[in-house]
Amino acid sequence: MRTLLISANTEQLQMPVLPMGLACVAAAAGQAGHEVRVLNLMSSDDFDRIDLEGAFSGFDPEIVGISVRNIDDQSMKAPKFLLEAVKKVVDACRSLTSVPIVLGGAGYSIYPRSALAFLGADMGIKGEGEAAFVKLLDRLSRKKDISDIPNLVFPGAGCGGTSAAFERLDDLPLPVPNGLFPFSTEFGAQKIWLPFQTRRGCPMRCSYCSTAAIEGTILRKRSPQIVVDSVCRFVEAGFANFFFVDNTFNFPPSYARQLCDLLAARKLGIEWRCILYPWLVDEKLVESMARAGCVEVSLGFESGSKKILRSMNKRYQPEDVRAVSKLLHKYGINRMGFLLLGGPGETRQTVEESFEFADSLELEAMKVTTGIRIYPHTALAAAAVEDGTISAEDDLLRPTFYRARALEGWIEQTVSHWLQQRPHWHS
Repeated sequence: MRTLLISANTEQLQMPVLPMGLACVAAAAGQAGHEVRVLNLMSSDDFDRIDLEGAFSGFDPEIVGISVRNIDDQSMKAPKFLLEAVKKVVDACRSLTSVPIVLGGAGYSIYPRSALAFLGADMGIKGEGEAAFVKLLDRLSRKKDISDIPNLVFPGAGCGGTSAAFERLDDLPLPVPNGLFPFSTEFGAQKIWLPFQTRRGCPMRCSYCSTAAIEGTILRKRSPQIVVDSVCRFVEAGFANFFFVDNTFNFPPSYARQLCDLLAARKLGIEWRCILYPWLVDEKLVESMARAGCVEVSLGFESGSKKILRSMNKRYQPEDVRAVSKLLHKYGINRMGFLLLGGPGETRQTVEESFEFADSLELEAMKVTTGIRIYPHTALAAAAVEDGTISAEDDLLRPTFYRARALEGWIEQTVSHWLQQRPHWHS
């Protein structure tokens, strides 16, 4: 089938992001014999109908897939609801074709029913899309029933078949540079960090996290050799900066060390960043990361209070964070810290405790977030219902935040005061 895949994300948030997830779906569809064209709307400052008409012109797609990466910008102070822009894309596609329009992507997967209703598409795929989308193309091309395809969501109903995650990631193709997807090593004056996912799923069950809704709680891994071979192909195409976007790069530690050792052995001359869970990180792993080209780590410790860490269902203590931070500094790896303030049980004392702890780490950069975005089916959502912050019927599609009521007013002033004195901190 002639398949048009559109990345609807135009929001850069912290950096421009290449839609690698959509590229994986495009690779799977192409491998299955379908003709695929991809449009990345990130190349425009805003949605441009001319770009869309150009993608349709001369191609006459038989199906349109639209990837939804972000629902909002997660800013409590002035939240930006991003689905309005995506709806413009869906409506424009609707005016250009009568073929099925299918939604997918990380943001969509958190709200498979409410986002589908808001955007007005024909169906959506919850979770990873490579297998389900290819099965959908096959069924549609043969005019067969699609109602039992796993993870396929229909308006006003649930998933068509039993929700499923692909167990063997090695059986799913990885995109290649200069292949089906128009990768670029440049984005204006900004450095491009190519997103790369080696693992899916996260078993940590942090109280506020939406990962389980997107990828599940079972950790699934690609072969390190396959990952490194793919990285090499992108290096040969001119890429030198990579972002391993796995939720927990260091789990399991043996896998992370093997991946680093293979990268180092290739002597690729690359730089990369990753996300570390500050627990079960030893010096051998950090040394391997540095030798393999790691230059920066996102260290999302979220709080410096033991009480709040327990409330968030974290497995580590502040002393674990300090130990990991010292190791990273020893090996010259920059540390980007994160504080997530205002959740259940937060008090002025725990906020001050977190600030003092974060300050003592002397990190290269710190991001401070006030108020926690509430996602459905999380422990935070259950706590918010229990204390009356939200109702049980709230679908949470529109940005909704939890902030302990006792902190209102005070926390904004306190954050502003701390940030003014520390130029490397930001909100």
